[in-house]
Amino acid sequence: MNIPNFLTLARLLLVPVLVIFLIQGLFFNALIVFILAGASDAIDGFLARILKQKTVLGSYMDPLADKALIISCFVTLSVLGMIPPWLTVIVVSRDFIILLGISVLFLMSISLEIRPAFVSKVNTTLQFMTIFLVLASGYLPLYFNHRLIELVYWATALFTIISGLNYVMKGVKLINSVE
Repeated sequence: MNIPNFLTLARLLLVPVLVIFLIQGLFFNALIVFILAGASDAIDGFLARILKQKTVLGSYMDPLADKALIISCFVTLSVLGMIPPWLTVIVVSRDFIILLGISVLFLMSISLEIRPAFVSKVNTTLQFMTIFLVLASGYLPLYFNHRLIELVYWATALFTIISGLNYVMKGVKLINSVE
């Protein structure tokens, strides 16, 4: 196992630790673990590129680790009343629809290459930013905190929807090219 894949696996293993900290109300600890997980996401991609260690395993594990982290945080923070439930529904629904689409393509024996579009990278960044700001909100000035977080909620919702529609259109195009 190369270093980028090891970092991705470590990020995946941090997910239950983060959720436990959130459930126990240890938000500072959760913030630290979330920062470590976010840093590992940036570092593993960087190392895979510069060390020329991109692997098929990594191309599957990296987005799965991101989704496990994001969905776990959104659901837990929503249950705790820290993220609006409507935003969590949008985030989780998008990923469910994408997973359903990939399953349909697989069942139809349509091959696809997993490469995120630019809008999806912006979406993931906004989702990470949402979680970070919510976890860090106790350490930010109140006015800055409320206005910024509200803006990030709406930007995250918008880009999550746009990204989801982008994937749906790509999936429909793939299905139509086969028929």
